[in-house]
Amino acid sequence: MEYLLYILFGALGGLIGGMGMGGGTILIPLLTLFLDIPQLQAQTINLISFIPMAVVSLIIHIKNKLVDFGALFKVLPFALGFSIISSFFALKINSGVLRTIFGVFMLIIGCIFMIKTLKNYLFRYFSSHKNANLITKIKLLVKVK
Repeated sequence: MEYLLYILFGALGGLIGGMGMGGGTILIPLLTLFLDIPQLQAQTINLISFIPMAVVSLIIHIKNKLVDFGALFKVLPFALGFSIISSFFALKINSGVLRTIFGVFMLIIGCIFMIKTLKNYLFRYFSSHKNANLITKIKLLVKVK
């Protein structure tokens, strides 16, 4: 059963990673919560599994002309530099603290995406009912008659 979970979690991480959304956002919590792998080890597994996934995804994205090399070369030096610094930092702190930092980060990102999505939905909804007054729009939104 445990081996099946590894397969499932790897597939989910690959699916999310292939879309460019960061497979680690799903892989790390799954490994730590369901397979009791310590946070730092889960992050290491994610980093190692990320390399072949990134290579394949990058080839496909380059073929489809989806890579902005100008932006890439502006971001890359700083991303690499801070990656090195944070790797040493991660080795120095407790796994529980690392898990908390990761959890808080994921919570903040989730809230930002949720607020942005809700804001876009409401904007599209209200702009599609331009002629209705505010009370009518709110009634339509909550389907009160």
